[in-house]
Amino acid sequence: MMEKLPPLEKIYEAYSAIADQRVILKQDHGEVFSSDRSKSYTISFEGNVYSSNDNSTYWQGYAGYPIIAVLMLQGRLPLNMETAASFKDINWHALNKEYKRDYGSAAKAAMKERGLEPAAVEKEAQKVYDALKDLDIIIKRGKLRPAK
Repeated sequence: MMEKLPPLEKIYEAYSAIADQRVILKQDHGEVFSSDRSKSYTISFEGNVYSSNDNSTYWQGYAGYPIIAVLMLQGRLPLNMETAASFKDINWHALNKEYKRDYGSAAKAAMKERGLEPAAVEKEAQKVYDALKDLDIIIKRGKLRPAK
């Protein structure tokens, strides 16, 4: 079990990364591009140890959206492609900046703009979150520093 869990909203960011095809999965690592495509993050995994150089994972010590997206594509976390598709083409960088890193408000704004039913989306994200809580993995800071 993970020591520190991410905010639920990081799952929505992972959905976007998958829907936008910003995740490149290799045998021993992954690369995920940011929502505005200005940065790329390297996710390394070996056994049950995952690391990444995204800001959340590196500085906060929890699985950031790049790790969550990789875990979904590896089949280690549930992935509802229909839900993921509803988050296509969202610039989370701009939204999170606009809402001063209040991820909940940013996610609500994205859902409202898309005409999504928050309760239904949150229910789907909660399935992922519960699976994440039960996942026996270790999250480590990546060797690479976050991109500036």
